[in-house]
Order: sequence, then structure tokens, then C-alpha cells
Amino acid sequence: MERPAWAPPGIDISVPSVSRIYDYYLGGSHNFEVDRQAARRAMEFMPGLPKIMQANRAFMRRAVRYAVGQGVTQFLDIGSGIPTFGNVHEIARAASPEARVVYVDHDPVAVAHSRAVLAGDDRADIVAADLRKPQEILAAPEVGRLLDLSRPVALLLVAVLHFLEDADDPYAAVAGLRDALAPGSLLVLTHASYEGIPLTEEVAAGTVGVYRDIRNPLVMRSGAEITRFFDGFELVEPGVVAMPNWRPDGASGAADGEAADGEAAEDPYAFSGFGGVGRKA
Repeated sequence: MERPAWAPPGIDISVPSVSRIYDYYLGGSHNFEVDRQAARRAMEFMPGLPKIMQANRAFMRRAVRYAVGQGVTQFLDIGSGIPTFGNVHEIARAASPEARVVYVDHDPVAVAHSRAVLAGDDRADIVAADLRKPQEILAAPEVGRLLDLSRPVALLLVAVLHFLEDADDPYAAVAGLRDALAPGSLLVLTHASYEGIPLTEEVAAGTVGVYRDIRNPLVMRSGAEITRFFDGFELVEPGVVAMPNWRPDGASGAADGEAADGEAAEDPYAFSGFGGVGRKA
């Protein structure tokens, strides 16, 4: 197996990674054949996976613009993945040139690419860390340099919590981050669920099995379980809903190099899972 020039040394390119699989679903080029094979296996059960990822991205863009509209210009994006069109710092700065962003990921390829994309950018950086260890994230020098935690921050947990099993205590991880944030901070969250998928649970479980086989278990939670992550936050209208139903705004975001929000929303797969935004009182 040939190692691409962009692959950081020390990466095992025979093991699939969820961030590179996500990159493949979004049409990116920073994935290996092993990632593409896993993605295609998952899509045999759930062919609409790329549409779900597009709906995630479209929701994230709307939520970032909402945050800036609320005067929040600091962003902590955990599980940020491999940089693609319409990243958080690009969307935020289009609305507020002063926006500051710290990305966090534990995938070495995602971290290396983010470093390359952000080189020379003094208002955005990447931290190599894991959501399971929130205190390590909060103590990172990049967070201390770029974010003022005494002022509101938008915490983005987009398509990441469903990779934390119950044994990882994801609720405690979110609570640890919440407690470090100033009042007025926002939690922006999306999560996979069997609810809303236009398939039987038995068929959709085939995709879950693919992720389990690559040792990245995908944990489907109910709408009620996902809403629990917002404990300590006041939900912003319309609450925890299918992603295209969260403050839809027609064709916004099309200029980011992806399908317009409305375009993705027409596909029934786009309504799989949930998204929401909460405000810390």
C-alpha cells in the first residue's frame, strides 16, 4: 500500500479512521483506500450517508452564523475532522472578521491537515486532544491563547458524541466543558439516531456494525438521550430537531462549495438524527 505524500509519518494507513471516512462522504481527497472501502460497506446498508453528512455541515454553518448573530465570536470545535470547504473559521469570519477558533481532534491526519490549513493564521489553531478528556482540552495552550473563557464561547460537538460509548461517560465530558464556559455560551450539537432514518432499524444496524468492525463504535441514541446533553443549557428554538428543521434558511451556504441547505434537505436521509443549540444561563 503506497503512502500518500500528505500522510503524516507514523500513521497506520491500513486502519480506517472516522474522520477520513467523513472526508470521503463529503467528497474530500484526504482518505485512504481502507477508508473508502469502509465507507462503501457502510453505504451498502445506508446509501444516504453522504446526505446525512451534508445536512450536518449545513446545520453547522447555520449554527455558526446564529452564534455570531448573538454576539458570540469565539469557537471551540471538538471532533473537527479534516478541513473541508466551509470550515468554522471561514463561516464565522464571513460574519465577523474578529472571530477566533480552536479546533480539536485526536486523528493525526486531521490534526496535520488543520495545521497546514491554519499555518500563519493568528486567530485559529488546532489541538491534538480527545473529547473523553475535557480538562486536557481546556488546559491546552492554544485554548488559553485564543479563547477568553470569561466571555461566551460557542462549543461545537458536531457528529462526534455518537463515537463515545456509554462507558466513556459522554454526559460527564459535556458537563465538564459546560462548567468551564461563561454564561451566554452556546452548545452546538448533532448526533446520530435510528429516529428519522428512512430504513428499518435492522437494516440501519448494518452500518453500525461496519463502524464496530473498524473499532470505532457508532452509538445511536434516542432523541430524549440526545436532549440530555443539553442539561444546564436553555434550548434555543426550535429545540432538538432533525437537522434541516433547525432554523432553515433556503439556499444559504451554497457558496461554501457544497450543496445548498435546501437541496440536501429534500433528501429523506437528511432528516436522520438530531441537531440543536443550547445557551448556558
